[in-house]
Amino acid sequence: MTQTMRFEIVRLDGPDGSAADSLIADAATVREFVQAAARTGERLLIRPCPTI
Repeated sequence: MTQTMRFEIVRLDGPDGSAADSLIADAATVREFVQAAARTGERLLIRPCPTI
């Protein structure tokens, strides 16, 4: 069984960089979020999720 690497994507909001919301996603979805954030100037924190 192959495990897919999962990442937590946290949207950062406001001048202090507080977390607005987060989600767990695979690498392809992370790529989509990064591209969208690059277009809009949105700030994201992306970190690997521990495997279960």
